[in-house]
Order: sequence, then C-alpha cells, then structure tokens
Amino acid sequence: MTVNKAMNIIVVDDYNTMRRIIRNLLKQLGFDNVDEAADGGEALAKMQEKAYQLVISDWNMEPMTGLELLKLVRADEKLKLTPFIMVTAESKPENVIAAKQAGVSNYIVKPFNAETLKTKMTSVIGEF
Repeated sequence: MTVNKAMNIIVVDDYNTMRRIIRNLLKQLGFDNVDEAADGGEALAKMQEKAYQLVISDWNMEPMTGLELLKLVRADEKLKLTPFIMVTAESKPENVIAAKQAGVSNYIVKPFNAETLKTKMTSVIGEF
C-alpha cells in the first residue's frame, strides 16, 4: 500500500523553531499538508476538528506534555488509532518505556535528520 503524501500531519512542539525544522524535513520528504500546534491542548482541539493521519509531538511542553497528549489521544474513541511519533531530547529508558506503555507508535531522539524521520515514519505509516 502506498502512503498518500497528501495526508494531514500535525506537528506539536512549544518551540516555533523546532516546528519549522520538522515541517521543513517533512517537506523534503514530500509531505506538504502539515499543521502546527504549540502544545498538547491546542493539538487536541485541532485533532477534534480535523482528521490527521500522523501526529509528531515533542515530549516536553507546557501546560500539556506530549505524553499527556498521547494518553488523551489513545483514550479518545475517534483518535485512538492515529499514528503518534514522540520526539524528545531525552533518551532515558524510563521515558521510552512510559511512552510505549501509553501507546506511542514510535520515538525519535533529538537531534535527528530527514533520513531518521523517514525511517521512523515508514515503520509507522508504511513505505513512501
């Protein structure tokens, strides 16, 4: 099955620069339908208004963390199957375990490049 590069993706990060970097990496990979949110609450509101086929979220945000967002997405009947990639500067095993237990689809440790993002996305949404 071919991945639709017109799919809707939401990038969630409290740093505008990081959202821009991820958006640019996605553009390099051929994905242009990218929305942004500055925190988990904003992302959740957008996800309830529009269908996204992938969430790429930072872990460390205020007031709602990426982990809290992930748990709310997985608890929502309409959103629970949405592929969710967590991005973090922390590679502590307990964080990876917590994210896995909460139902994360994959995990990326910063810094990363387009090739790493592509590999993680392929494992979650399929080959593109």
